[in-house]
Amino acid sequence: MNFELDEYGDRLDRTRERMRAQGIDTLIVTDPANMHYLTGYDGWSFYTPQGVVVPVEGELLLFTRAMDANGARLTTWLEDRQILGFPEDLVQQRDRHPLQWVAGELTRRDLAGGAVALELDSYFFSPRAYEALRAGLPGARFSDSEQLVNWVRAVKSPAEIELMRRAARIMERVMRAGIDAIEPGVRQCDAVATIAAAQAGGTEEHGGDYPAIVPMLPTGVGTSAPHLTWSEAPLRSGEATVLELAACHRRYHCPLARTVYLGDPPRRLLETARVVEEGLEAAKPGATCEEVEAAWREVAARGGVAKESRIGYAVGLNYPPDWGEHTMSLRPGDRTVLEPNMTLHAILGIWGDAWGIEISECFKVGPTGAETFCDFPRELFVKR
Repeated sequence: MNFELDEYGDRLDRTRERMRAQGIDTLIVTDPANMHYLTGYDGWSFYTPQGVVVPVEGELLLFTRAMDANGARLTTWLEDRQILGFPEDLVQQRDRHPLQWVAGELTRRDLAGGAVALELDSYFFSPRAYEALRAGLPGARFSDSEQLVNWVRAVKSPAEIELMRRAARIMERVMRAGIDAIEPGVRQCDAVATIAAAQAGGTEEHGGDYPAIVPMLPTGVGTSAPHLTWSEAPLRSGEATVLELAACHRRYHCPLARTVYLGDPPRRLLETARVVEEGLEAAKPGATCEEVEAAWREVAARGGVAKESRIGYAVGLNYPPDWGEHTMSLRPGDRTVLEPNMTLHAILGIWGDAWGIEISECFKVGPTGAETFCDFPRELFVKR
């Protein structure tokens, strides 16, 4: 486990406080990041149904594939009686589903009725899983948890902040390795291999974990599309390459994006870079997410730059396919009030019809403003 038992106890208390406020009797958590947050569970088993059952009173239960039950015993603080492994003959079958078995286990434990909240917008909870659970628990009143545990995670503990700081030290090495690898004639896949080695190798003090998103490496006209990865094509002079990367340590992420230009960059790219380098000054306790975005938009407008998409989002603990926490976003209409030790990724990306640039920072809300995790130059990198 990454944390002391007292910290897990505090997380559970705050989760149950929100459950009571929302009138929830039983919460079923299927997002692997939320499972990890409450129990410490850590395994690449989220391709099959799994989850944590949180009754408003009583013991937690973790259900997973039987072959993964030992993984739960090794990584969580739970007792054996709280770990339920569903039989192998339920895995990926057309005529039966593991959540039918889970429903039976909940019925035997008097958890079959009342208000049951589900993570209905989780990547890991399918419509078929929902139908199996609903059929198996006819006396339950189902509702959406509305990212309940995600919001409990929004303010990080000192121990969580320390893991993100370690990830930041790894991230500095990762970004330096990536920028150094961007040279004319180097295959994109070879540059990514260098990046991946730095992500896994970490620092001398702390090893790296696999990040929730693979390296993003759009290049040339591909920089107009923010979520491209890489190919075997060589990098070319006269083109930009975006590196949107993250380092991960014990499942806690520190993302960072920079842009590299091979040759003499066009004026448009240089002018845009100057604009996107600014804008974190408004991220202070008491400010709202939309106020931070509005402050940057004002700076951007003076530089002739407009951006329709959000400029940031909560980040921290996660698993594939996303390092974002799915709660607050730096965008118009989000009136979430920033609190100390909230952690966000401000990604100031501009994407045109045939070009783009990204410069981002991962930061925590400090007593007086944004405190970036990484110590890395915030600029357009030009290699002539």
